[in-house]
Amino acid sequence: MKKKSTLTKGLPVINPTAAGVDIGSMFHVVSVDPSLSSEPVQSFNAFTADINRMADWLVEVGVTSVAMESTGVYWVAVYEIIQERGLDVILANARETRSVPGRKTDVNDAQWIQRLHSCGLLKASFMPERDIAALRCYLRTRERLLDYAAAHIQHMQKALTYMNIQLHHVISDVTGVTGMKIIRAIADGERNPAALAQMRDNRCKASIETICSALNGNYQPEHVFSLQRALLLYDAYQIQVKACDVEIEKVLIILSQGKPLNPEPLPKPRHKTKQPNQINFDVRTSLYAVIGVDLTQVHGIGPYLALRFISECGLDLSRWPTAKHFTSWLTLCPGSKISGGKTLSSHSRKSNNRLVAHLRLAATTVGRTETALGAFYRRLSARIGKAKAVTATARKIAVLFYNAMRYGMKYQDPGVDKYEQDYKDRVLKNLRRRAAGLGFKLQPNIESVS
Repeated sequence: MKKKSTLTKGLPVINPTAAGVDIGSMFHVVSVDPSLSSEPVQSFNAFTADINRMADWLVEVGVTSVAMESTGVYWVAVYEIIQERGLDVILANARETRSVPGRKTDVNDAQWIQRLHSCGLLKASFMPERDIAALRCYLRTRERLLDYAAAHIQHMQKALTYMNIQLHHVISDVTGVTGMKIIRAIADGERNPAALAQMRDNRCKASIETICSALNGNYQPEHVFSLQRALLLYDAYQIQVKACDVEIEKVLIILSQGKPLNPEPLPKPRHKTKQPNQINFDVRTSLYAVIGVDLTQVHGIGPYLALRFISECGLDLSRWPTAKHFTSWLTLCPGSKISGGKTLSSHSRKSNNRLVAHLRLAATTVGRTETALGAFYRRLSARIGKAKAVTATARKIAVLFYNAMRYGMKYQDPGVDKYEQDYKDRVLKNLRRRAAGLGFKLQPNIESVS
């Protein structure tokens, strides 16, 4: 009798022409199936010429699909170069490629990634098209420049405080029209409080007398010098922000090419106030030409947030089958941590997604408005707390965006009264059903109705 083989069957191989790449800062380790090459594991330096040689080797041995981890930003060049060769590239989340603890080497990592990918166990992370990726890069660079500029605003305020100029106490924003006129005049040598106060904008709520009292300061040359340097650096970053706006507008023009013209005119904006640090062109009109829907009609979504949505999610939201898949990708849905039939935790996953941060901020803002979304936020906030209410409201805004982009839905706010009435009807319906189940009938209180 033949002895039974003691070898256990492994996972079924779905894609034998798959490769795995362990990304590093100095070199990359590539693993392919042993049937494709006599040397299935090879290392390549991180120089561009070596990455090109790695891509050529993958094509030569017959690889059709490559998987890699999203390690820092080192994967970007490898991803783009391999994709140019016509190979299917999967960028996997590092959370899904963890191997057994211990015995970790670069070779083991590459072989493990290749094994998981060949068995079809890796999911590809969302990667936008080339133009959308460029738009995302410009917007992220713009946000970074604004962060740098904000530091110099603090430096200007500190220099003014050293000179005992209480400008930030009498105007709401020192970088507004009134504040910047006064700061530039001080940097140019003006010291007369009355002359500085005359630069007040008509929309400023503080009176000229109040501003004049706040501008009677102790002008020391070293503090004026610090104010001048901070102002120069602030202006330098503003120039770079405007350069980003030019590139963003160019990308939107490219995205709008070939799109059918929407016969319906662009709806009127809900707000006419100018937002601080807003982009220096008409974003609403440009986005309407690209997607054919005015996303800003949804409360909580302004022109900038709509642009951030497009840059992070792209124009084709069919990649997410349903709105639930989309909100799960955004980590705005309850988690599912269950063991032994018991729910251990339902907290939403932590995420460093920039779009989620914007959505949470929008939810907090819309919670103060007299809208249906605002009423929804306030009702949940009173019942389960502000933190969970922010997440739930942010999820609602994300669902409205998904429906508008995927199905062309036009949003109209039903209003606070309509929302409260619908909520009351739902509560009464549930109470009637529960009362009927217990053998009772719910009757209105005639005295309270009258």
